[in-house]
Amino acid sequence: MSEQTFNAMVLREEDKKTKAAIESLTFDALPGEDTLVKIEYSTLNYKDALAVTGKGKIVKSWPLVPGIDFAGEVVETSNPKLKAGQKVVLTGWSVGEKYWGGYSQYQRVRGEWLVPLPKGLTTRQAMMIGTAGFTGMLCVNALEDAGVTPQSGPVLVTGAAGGVGSVAVAILSKLGYSVSALTGSTDKHEYVKALGAREFVDGPEWADPPRPLEGQKWAAAVDTVGSKVLARVLAEMNYNGVVAACGLAGGADLPTTVMPFILRGVKLLGVDSVMLPSKDRVMAWNRIVIDLPGDLLDGITAQTVRLEEVGAAAEAMLAGQLRGRVLVDVN
Repeated sequence: MSEQTFNAMVLREEDKKTKAAIESLTFDALPGEDTLVKIEYSTLNYKDALAVTGKGKIVKSWPLVPGIDFAGEVVETSNPKLKAGQKVVLTGWSVGEKYWGGYSQYQRVRGEWLVPLPKGLTTRQAMMIGTAGFTGMLCVNALEDAGVTPQSGPVLVTGAAGGVGSVAVAILSKLGYSVSALTGSTDKHEYVKALGAREFVDGPEWADPPRPLEGQKWAAAVDTVGSKVLARVLAEMNYNGVVAACGLAGGADLPTTVMPFILRGVKLLGVDSVMLPSKDRVMAWNRIVIDLPGDLLDGITAQTVRLEEVGAAAEAMLAGQLRGRVLVDVN
């Protein structure tokens, strides 16, 4: 088996720059982990785009096969909780950053990182959801755990046309929430409206730093953008409002004050999908099957690309030219 070759995207560092190329590998080249998976699909997430283009400090070791998630079938394993032929999903655990990831036709990973594919999902559908959609589900869970209900008032989703935002809009809408959306451009409104958004807030003020407190507008929010956008979200929250923050598409800084927290009791909840315990992953994946409308998956997935097309798609994603999810068919 070690003589068989397969294709993978490999990132190498040359003159302190990231070079991405499709290479032919053997099984001996893969990491020495306990489970070999034949990958069927991966996805392009914002973090992947930063890694592949070298425009973000994502890669922690060289060379690296990027791709922070994948779905496929177990080929062989020494993990007692898994068996050959089993369909599995992987998201997080620093795969595609520190450990070799999903942009490969085969990969070896730790079996403890894998989640059994939920009943009712194909591997393709699982990656149409992917890390971004999984994170969107976690954001909805965080709002609910904090006591937010459809009766609490309107919920704002920023970056609503992106991977996380698209799924968050679709799930919140299905659950009965009144969803408002910030997309950054009006040409994405029709797409996000089809997911369930009721109104859009793409005004010029979102490019400017807010005052410490603005008028109260939102019972809750899911923020994927960070920076000035998150600062304005916090300033516009209702008394006791809740914000689930999971992204930094607009920057990692947060130019705000303590005013929303100490004068309005606003709660800022951080949502992480990378190191989430396995039992919570299983619960979230099983809930996605129920709460994400299946008929919207095709609409959320904007395009499917081959391994050799990932680089161009990554550039387009960082330029804000894509909407929804990008599926990577590694085969």
